[in-house]
Amino acid sequence: MKILIIEDDVKIVNFLKKGLEEESYSIDYSHNGEEGLYLASVNSYDLILLDIMLPLLDGIEVCKKLRAEKINTPIIMLTAKDSIEDTIKGLDIGANDYLPKPFSFSELLARIRVQLRAKDSTQTTLKIADLELDLLAKTAKRAGEDITLTAKEFSLLEYLIKNQNKVLSETVLASMLNNMDESNISNLVNVYIYRLRNKIDKPYEKKLIKTIRGLGFKIDAQ
Repeated sequence: MKILIIEDDVKIVNFLKKGLEEESYSIDYSHNGEEGLYLASVNSYDLILLDIMLPLLDGIEVCKKLRAEKINTPIIMLTAKDSIEDTIKGLDIGANDYLPKPFSFSELLARIRVQLRAKDSTQTTLKIADLELDLLAKTAKRAGEDITLTAKEFSLLEYLIKNQNKVLSETVLASMLNNMDESNISNLVNVYIYRLRNKIDKPYEKKLIKTIRGLGFKIDAQ
């Protein structure tokens, strides 16, 4: 699971990063709203921790812009402000939860788990073009034909479809495959992409998995 922290207080970022990594979350972070918005727009995250009082672009604007871009990643807003007006404003513009500072790390973890469970429970099938994944049965079909996938192939394909139209780097895909051996990243990812292409693209006229030279891979229906 990958979490983006957008927070200008370096001590808080370091505290959260250390604690969340100990809980096996992968962490990216930014100290200003503009960079945070960029990271959230070009990368895929399972959850965003977003401070309201940020330099360059405040958290309210970051949240508004993400929702306007149809990025529905769960957002927990963090702020020193604890008035009911601020809480309502944050939720009204698309935040999923609101946690005033100071907060306990255990409470934050509990709220993160709630958001991740809610996110996972909302989707049972994924579809792009004539390719469909059943997330409960862990089965795949294209044009109505069953496709046999290994567990890792299924996970990789699920990740690609959840991030369809986004270019995903080899490093990101290797992280999803739980392998960050720098000497083996490119080979590992290319092997799994090759296997997926043979199963979901080769027998069909429309090719879904695209190589973006020098950047990575994406899946789209164009």
